[in-house]
Amino acid sequence: MLHQTLIRLGQRIATLAGVAAELEAQITQLVEEMAPGLIAAEPGLGALSAAQILLSWSHAGRIRSEAAFAMLSGTAPVPVSSGRTDRHRLNRLGDRQLNRALHMVTITRMRCHPATLAYVQRRRAEGKTDRDIRRCIKRYLARHLYRALSKQLNQAPQTT
Repeated sequence: MLHQTLIRLGQRIATLAGVAAELEAQITQLVEEMAPGLIAAEPGLGALSAAQILLSWSHAGRIRSEAAFAMLSGTAPVPVSSGRTDRHRLNRLGDRQLNRALHMVTITRMRCHPATLAYVQRRRAEGKTDRDIRRCIKRYLARHLYRALSKQLNQAPQTT
């Protein structure tokens, strides 16, 4: 009985893994149609994270500035200074799924992107914590993605 249950469970896992791979391929195709080259141009950005970014972006003209995109993504720094300390923390508001996508890209870059690794080492030498470094990288990503998307999607022909 246990043996049969484990066999059925294994078959179900294999079936669902195949379905997930097909869906990810479809999402990749849709992302490439909407924003050609976005995944290839951004290290650490996968199809699912790019799809979430495009979903949150919605349409050209929705987000008016880099600061607005940072507020939407929850990456706008909030000052939490007290006395002689001058610190910032991430905004906890905004689109949490977009923030999660940026977080995953940040973590991936911090593990294997040479330029980001050099940045992390430099900031650690300055005495920054890993949390502060992630905040800075997420803000950079939000700024960079806003510029890339606004340039790319504003140039696309509008269909009515």
